[in-house]
Amino acid sequence: MTKRKAVLVTGSFFITLLLIRIIWAFLQASPEHPRAVRGELDLRGFDFTKDRTVTVDGDWEFYPGKFVMQSESNTISSEEGRMFIHVPGTWNLSLSENNSPYGYGSYRLRVNVNPDNDLTYGIRVSNVRTSSELYVNDRFLAREGQPAKIKQQYTARSMPYTATFKADTGEIDIVIQVANYDNSIRGGVVGSIKLGSELAVDKEVGFSINMQLVVCVVLMIQALYTLILYVIGTRQKALIYFFMLVVSAVVMTLLDDDKLLLVWLPAINYEWSIKLVLLSFIGIGAFLLQFAKSLLPEHAENRVFRWFPLLCLIATLLIVFLPARYALSALAVYYTIDLLACLYCLMFSLRTALKSDKNAIYLVVGLTSVLTNIIGGYLKSLLDMGYYPIDLIVAFLAFASFWFKRYSDTFAQTAKLAEKLQKADKLKDDFLANTSHELRNPLHGILNIAQTVLDNGIRDQDDKNKENMKLLISVGKRMSYMLNDLLDMTRLQENGIRLHIGSVHVQGVASGVTDMLRFMTEGKSIRIVSDIPDNFPSVMADENRLTQILFNLLHNAVKYTDQGHIIIKGEVKDGKASIVVADTGIGIDLETQQRMFAPYEQGDPGITAIGGGLGLGLSICKQLVELHGSTLEVNSIPGHGSVFSFTLQLSDSSIRHYEKAMIAPVSGVYAEAVVSASFGLRGDISKLESATGSDRPNILVIDDDAVNLSILSNLLTSEKYKVVTAANGRDALAILNTREWDLIITDIMMPRMSGYELSRIIRERFSVTELPILLLTARSRPEDIDTGFLSGANDYLRKPVDALELKSRVRALTELRQSVRERLRMEAAWLQAQIQPHFLFNTLNSIAALSEIDNEKMRALLEEFGHYLRASFDFRNLERLVPLENELGLVRSYLYIEKERFEDRINIRWDVDARIHLQVPPLCIQPLVENAIRHGLLSRVEGGEIHIRITAKEHEAEISVTDNGIGMDEETVRRVLDSRLDVKAGIGLYNTDRRLKQLYGKGLQIRSVPNQGTIVSFVVSK
Repeated sequence: MTKRKAVLVTGSFFITLLLIRIIWAFLQASPEHPRAVRGELDLRGFDFTKDRTVTVDGDWEFYPGKFVMQSESNTISSEEGRMFIHVPGTWNLSLSENNSPYGYGSYRLRVNVNPDNDLTYGIRVSNVRTSSELYVNDRFLAREGQPAKIKQQYTARSMPYTATFKADTGEIDIVIQVANYDNSIRGGVVGSIKLGSELAVDKEVGFSINMQLVVCVVLMIQALYTLILYVIGTRQKALIYFFMLVVSAVVMTLLDDDKLLLVWLPAINYEWSIKLVLLSFIGIGAFLLQFAKSLLPEHAENRVFRWFPLLCLIATLLIVFLPARYALSALAVYYTIDLLACLYCLMFSLRTALKSDKNAIYLVVGLTSVLTNIIGGYLKSLLDMGYYPIDLIVAFLAFASFWFKRYSDTFAQTAKLAEKLQKADKLKDDFLANTSHELRNPLHGILNIAQTVLDNGIRDQDDKNKENMKLLISVGKRMSYMLNDLLDMTRLQENGIRLHIGSVHVQGVASGVTDMLRFMTEGKSIRIVSDIPDNFPSVMADENRLTQILFNLLHNAVKYTDQGHIIIKGEVKDGKASIVVADTGIGIDLETQQRMFAPYEQGDPGITAIGGGLGLGLSICKQLVELHGSTLEVNSIPGHGSVFSFTLQLSDSSIRHYEKAMIAPVSGVYAEAVVSASFGLRGDISKLESATGSDRPNILVIDDDAVNLSILSNLLTSEKYKVVTAANGRDALAILNTREWDLIITDIMMPRMSGYELSRIIRERFSVTELPILLLTARSRPEDIDTGFLSGANDYLRKPVDALELKSRVRALTELRQSVRERLRMEAAWLQAQIQPHFLFNTLNSIAALSEIDNEKMRALLEEFGHYLRASFDFRNLERLVPLENELGLVRSYLYIEKERFEDRINIRWDVDARIHLQVPPLCIQPLVENAIRHGLLSRVEGGEIHIRITAKEHEAEISVTDNGIGMDEETVRRVLDSRLDVKAGIGLYNTDRRLKQLYGKGLQIRSVPNQGTIVSFVVSK
């Protein structure tokens, strides 16, 4: 659209609105419009019953400076103070020679009508300045204000009013007394007077009032939605300007024509009614221009926007502080202000519609309507036109259309931007996920290489490089945690995480997590405490995700706690389980608390030297907690620690047991698990006792869940395993020494003692080959698996357990255990069968020498040597246990040979009860005796004594070999039991120690003092 065309369209629209206003005025006019002829009007031919009114204007009799009643007309001649004045019109020249509007007088008109006693007439006095009284047929009907001859006695109030009456005769004598001492522009009757039937007058007045109310309602609705948009939406100044513009228009409407605001608020006097009208004029101009400035920012630098508000401010101050009569004298200025504002806004809107924003055409339409209304308002005051609502309705509907069109465009643009942002966010998430996946493999490769170099490639003396390598591994693991968090966050955002809700024991999960973090935070002066009661009821949760929640919360607490303690507590509140993680760390300020759960948000890294990470841990926790139907809450004071808490639903069974626990000291679920486990333990142990000769693998299963114990026991028993169950780590340790176990299967998350801690305790007594450990874990994250292996586990199995996978892994581990056990037996038998050449050579030399000296001793020595050889090569040496007599026979043959060889250098003392009948591991005493003689007694020139003693106790027997040889220091004792490579002659002791540990849980006990002797002992079950 060209500029010329736009101007033509705008002008055409303006002319159209004016034509509509003229047509409206014509339609409102009476079909018959008789005029008063020199103070008298003949309406005897007018039918008042057709609901029509007559505009009673024309020349009325006017008595300036007098209040005239009908009775006075007979005494006052037509020449005495009487003249004719046109109504509506100003009385200025008729009242005074200096064109002053101030004064008083009476208007009089006689109306001839058809006599009708049943007809009630109505008369509407619309606009009288500024006080009046109405009399009809010498009877007072109505008043607005109080007209008086002097100013001190009169009261100003200019409002339309209606009166009704009946004409008893065919003549209606109307007298209106008027006084004005306030309006400085016009005085007298300045508006038309309507006459008609009561129904017709009420109908016309009602139509005018209803039109004004419709306009006000339409405008107030727009003001209301504008205010709502400002309160709940963006705080744009344009909304406030538009709201004030609408309010100004409403006030102007309610104070013009029928002046409804003065009817509703009669306390407003004439002075302030005039000021409010003038202020609404100024408000329309001022807010209209500011509204246009906000909507059309490209014109905001125009000079008119700088001086126009100042002009409006000056006019406002004059209106408020000057009397109304002086403020009214500048009415043309106020109309000019509105006109200028409208013209400027119209010009700017046209430019904008032509150049940049086509939606500005709605502003052009609205402003053209406002311009028409301003011009129409000026003409109305001159031509006495009725109320016209079209301009304002069109104007503000156009403004509203502009708002909605701009909102629609903005919404569409926002939708497109949101779609683009979603795509960009999806690309970002995909990039992070793909990057995390791509970085995991090389990162793990780096960690593996670094760990290999640390274990094998750095000399013990190179401490600096070792520390650097440890630092590299620590940083790599930290990066691995970040990548895992990124993957979890991506899955959460894509709703890719589904919970597997089940009954979970919180105390077991908490115990496992605290043990994991204790292992990961060694060296820090922090105490991690799990303060959840053993009888705490089970909850409905995903065990894997609950572990992740607690791990992240505790890890965050460790991260920001330099010293003190971290406590995880559990309690039942309002029928729910409340889990609390409290620390004595640095605390969190209020600002950080408000944003800490958002992704990638972190506290101030300058607060603590610890820090780092991506800021995803707490966000993941929050979302996982919300997936469980709860809320993660934080309460923290800087410098005094933090408390994180959330709630979980109790399982149905635990609610019943917990209610019982209010009376009983132990919860039902846990008691049931303990009882079933203990019964299973006694039954299985009795079976073991009756089948000690069997080679079926013995498996110890530990889990705090009785259902899991039952399932695992049934699965493994069907595979011909002998299964013993325990409900917790302490029970497991109590029965660990009662039998020889081939495999330990333990859950990680258990109360009081986690699977990690149990594994570490077992590893203090058994190596990974002597007693395999299979961990059951709900999580398979690298840090969990790493913690499990560092604790001493051989393998792990993720819960829920797959039966086929469980059997495969158990089979592999038990076969490993049996193969190691067989290897140790074969190793012992091979060591014994591999008789050292010097022993054989020396024994044969002794036999040869005795053949020349003493044949009896030769035959005895030869017989014992034969016994020794048969015992050394006996196939029963490969068995698990042999009778004690077999082992003692081998020892006696060996000692007899050594005694014959060294005579007085070896003294032998036996302390063995012949009534003791034991089953002992083969070749368990002979290596001890041989070691005592070779490395103890014979290392001294004078020799010494060896003491073999077997002491019976209630359930076990102690076997000891004591010598008074050269003894050993602590380092030699340690090397003898820890490795067979450092001590050439210590292979037998090392092998014996390992076999005893496998069978009885305890190996050799060595007490030695250099140059005083050695005591080697062990314990066997009876």
